[in-house]
Amino acid sequence: MLTLQFIPYGEIGSLKPEERLRKLLHLVKEDKIILLEGKLKSTEKSELISKTMAEISSKFKGIEIEELDMEKRNKQLLEKLKGLFINFLLGNRLGLTIIGPANIIKEIKKDPEKIQLLTTMDDGKKKRK
Repeated sequence: MLTLQFIPYGEIGSLKPEERLRKLLHLVKEDKIILLEGKLKSTEKSELISKTMAEISSKFKGIEIEELDMEKRNKQLLEKLKGLFINFLLGNRLGLTIIGPANIIKEIKKDPEKIQLLTTMDDGKKKRK
């Protein structure tokens, strides 16, 4: 079964970076695909990848992560300034981050307007000939 879990920014925004990453990694290790409102800071993203690499095993193959940045879309100057102001006040809420286990996510295709998530489900059983 495929599980998508939406996490609003308010649920993790008040957590310390270490707690935030621990929570995200814990959910991914439960084979959940996380749809996170907003974006991680570049340092958090690097740390998440680093922590993931340290925990790779035969059961946990790693993560796939991609962000859809709403600020980079073609906008008028006034809209861009408004977006930067909102981002400054409220944190990195503009955008969407997808984080999921590498054994389920086959590929994430991204363009400025959308993300396509291709998954594979492996029940762990090999077919008999």
